[in-house]
Amino acid sequence: MWSALFSIASLVLLHPVLAFCPPNCECDDETLVVSCTQANLDVIPITLNPSIQRLVLKFNRIKTVDSAIQFYSSLQYVDLSHNQLVNIPIKGFEPQEKLVELQLNHNKLSSVNNKTFIGLKSLKVLNLRGNFLEDLPDSLFAPLSHLEELDLGQNRISRIDRACFEGLTALRILYLDDNQLRSVPTPSFTYLGMLAELRVGLNVFSALGDGAFNGLGRLSTLDLRGAGLTNISDNAFRGLQGLRSLVLTDNRLQSIPTKQLSKLNRLEDLEIGQNGFSMLEPGCFKGLSYLRTLEITGASNLTRVRKGAFSDNLNLESLTLNKNPRLKTIEEGALVGLPNLHHLNLKENAFTSFSESMLAWPELRSIDIADNPIECGCNILWLREMLVRRNTTVVSCNSPAPLKFKSLVGLTAEELGCSFNDAKKQAIIGALCGTAVAIIAIICLLLYKYRHRLQGALKDYKWNKRASRKEHEYQKTFSDDEFIMRTQQQTMKPIPVTEL
Repeated sequence: MWSALFSIASLVLLHPVLAFCPPNCECDDETLVVSCTQANLDVIPITLNPSIQRLVLKFNRIKTVDSAIQFYSSLQYVDLSHNQLVNIPIKGFEPQEKLVELQLNHNKLSSVNNKTFIGLKSLKVLNLRGNFLEDLPDSLFAPLSHLEELDLGQNRISRIDRACFEGLTALRILYLDDNQLRSVPTPSFTYLGMLAELRVGLNVFSALGDGAFNGLGRLSTLDLRGAGLTNISDNAFRGLQGLRSLVLTDNRLQSIPTKQLSKLNRLEDLEIGQNGFSMLEPGCFKGLSYLRTLEITGASNLTRVRKGAFSDNLNLESLTLNKNPRLKTIEEGALVGLPNLHHLNLKENAFTSFSESMLAWPELRSIDIADNPIECGCNILWLREMLVRRNTTVVSCNSPAPLKFKSLVGLTAEELGCSFNDAKKQAIIGALCGTAVAIIAIICLLLYKYRHRLQGALKDYKWNKRASRKEHEYQKTFSDDEFIMRTQQQTMKPIPVTEL
């Protein structure tokens, strides 16, 4: 059988024009791409153009990587996903020195060893997701010195040897999620100094110990969703000075791990929904001054957001608080003082109303407050007008009964129970009345403050007026001639007489 296969392959190599494209396959000799998706293949075709560079054989019934693959030495991309591979022969890919990406996900591989990948010196992406791997031995990936992305998710891995990742000096992305790890494989991180993204959620951790990620000083993204965490030690994130994105969704945390998170002073994106905390306390995200996006979704116990919860997060641009079935209170001022907040998602919570002073609504670029049990009344007329202007999220009334299920933007001011049709007129009248009251109050205050001076001034005025009138009357009692004579007598002096 093997001699026949080699004879056919030799003939195709000598005469490429004789290359045969199997039924249900697409072969393009110009782009050098062969795609045999769902082609009912049991083996790798041996009669393809030997110069092909991309080979897609997904969704077939191939059980092994046989020697046929050796005749396609120009391959750069191979997709054998969703087949029935149970094993890969030693050095099965040795001739594929140009191969850059290898997809082996969703097969039945239960084991691989350090000789499985010999020859793949150009490989950058290896996908082993969705297999039956249980153990990762030492030096398993040693031949893959140029590997940048490794996906080991959705396996049954419970043990990773210390030197498993030895030789992966270029690895940037590692998936270990959805396995059976009972602790973070900290010792094996020694060889992953260039790692930028680690996804290790959906395992059976209960806690993160101090220095759980030692050796990953360049880590930028850490995904711990569904890891079963109930406790995070104070120094669990020690050494992750460059971490930008952290996912703690779907764990068992009973409070926001404020102290632990404060060590991540460069963090920009945080997801921490589906945990057990009931309140966002003041300063709960203390130290995260670079935080740009915060998402809290599906927190079934969350009821209240306290004022000051985001006091340290002045760079916050996007806030998502949705699908929290008991969240109905955001304290006044909790969202004030966030100058960069442009995207707000409060969808599917328990809010019955929203305050106009809750935040600077007009400055938001996107708003989603749909699917809340809104009580439609005159107090949210401002919200209706804003939604009409922005033509954005759909808000329906939950009460009162006559307005139930009706769209807020379709209601009139009268239907909302407002006594004035024009909210602008109400605002102007209110402003004028307020101004008048303020002026009167100031005048009364000044009169009271300077009442003694005013009383003195009034007395002086009355006295001066009375005095001037009496002097005028006194002067009128004399005739003009008498007045002149009296004046002259007063001014003339007697002349002394001298005896001779």
